[in-house]
Amino acid sequence: MHTSLNLTQELLSSSSFARQLADQMTLAKAYVVIAKEHNNLQFAWELSSQIKNCRWLLSQAAVRGKNITEEEAHPIINQLAQLIFKAQDFHYDVSTTISTLKSHALALEERANSAIVQSVQFGQLAMEAMSKSLHCLSMKLTEEWFRNPALERFSDEMRNSPRLVDNNLYHFCIFSDNVLATSVVINSTVSSADHPQQLVFHVVTDEVNYWAMTTWFLMNDFRGCTVEIRSIKEFSWLNASYSPLIRQLFQDSLKDQSGEMNFEDLRFESRLNHLRFYIPQILPLLEKVLFLDDDIVVQKDLTPLYTVELHGNVMGAVETCLEAFHRFYKYLNFSNPIINSKFDPQACGWAFGMNIIDPMLKHGKR
Repeated sequence: MHTSLNLTQELLSSSSFARQLADQMTLAKAYVVIAKEHNNLQFAWELSSQIKNCRWLLSQAAVRGKNITEEEAHPIINQLAQLIFKAQDFHYDVSTTISTLKSHALALEERANSAIVQSVQFGQLAMEAMSKSLHCLSMKLTEEWFRNPALERFSDEMRNSPRLVDNNLYHFCIFSDNVLATSVVINSTVSSADHPQQLVFHVVTDEVNYWAMTTWFLMNDFRGCTVEIRSIKEFSWLNASYSPLIRQLFQDSLKDQSGEMNFEDLRFESRLNHLRFYIPQILPLLEKVLFLDDDIVVQKDLTPLYTVELHGNVMGAVETCLEAFHRFYKYLNFSNPIINSKFDPQACGWAFGMNIIDPMLKHGKR
C-alpha cells in the first residue's frame, strides 16, 4: 500500500502522469491476456474493469487540462497496483509475460502478412474488374464504331493530321484502357489551359478498347484540341525479343502460382503501364512530351512546363524523397554490378503521375 501511495503522489506532481499510468495499463493489459490463457476469467475481468477506470481518470485529466486531485486518483491507481501485485502471485512473472507476448506478436505478424497477401489479391481483382456501367459504355461505343462507317474515315484523317508532329504545339501522351478516366484527364487539361486549341493528345490503349476509345473522342469535342488514338497492337517492335521487360511480363502471364500455363492472366495487359518507358520510340519526332497518368485531374495550365530546362536529361519529374521507401535501393537490385555502377542507391525516386520527356534527346538528335 505504501508503494502505491508513493506512486500516486509522484504521478500527481509530475507532468509525465499520463505516460506512467499508460505504462501501468499496458502491463495490466498483458496480464489480461495471460489470465485468459490460464482460464482465470474472474481475474481477467477485474483487470479489464480497472483498466477502464484508469482510462476514465486520464480522460478527466485531459478534459480539465490540469492535474487531478490525489483523492480522485489514489483509489484507482492503488487498485491497479494491487491487481498487478496479485498477478505476480499467480506466477505471471516477467519471463512468462515476455514468452506469451512474443507468441502473440508472432501470431499477429502471421495475420498481418496474410492480410497483406489478401489485400494484393483483392486489389488485383479490383484492377481487372470492370463496372457494369463502364462495360456497357464500351460495348455501345464499339457497336457505334462498326455501325457508322464515317467514324473510320474521320479516324484516318486524324491519324494523318500534321498537328500530330508539329513541335510548335503542346503534346501530351496517355496510356489507358479506361475511356472515362482518359476523358477526365483530357477534359480537365483543356479546361485549365489558356489556349486549348494548341493541345495535342496521343492516347494509346489496348486492342479491346481501341474502337470504344476512338469513337468516344471522335463523337465529343474537347474545346478544339486534337486527340489521336492508337492501339498498342500497332507497335510490332514492342515484343519479347526487343524488350526484356515485355519478355518478363509475358513469362509471368503464362504461369500462375502453381506453375501451370495460364494464357488468360490479365496481368499481361499491365504492359500499358510500362509504355511510358518507350515514349521516345512511340513519338520519336517530338521535341517535348508531357506524360499524364489516367488517374489525375488537372487544375491549372500545364503549358509552362514545356519551358522547363532538362539540362541534358531525357525526363523531368517531381522527386519523392519524403520517405525511405522512395529511394532507389527499394526498387533496384544493387547486387547487379551494372546497376551498382550506374545508380546511387540513396537517389530519389520520382512521381509517375506527370513527367516531361524529351524523346529526341533519347535518340541523340540534340
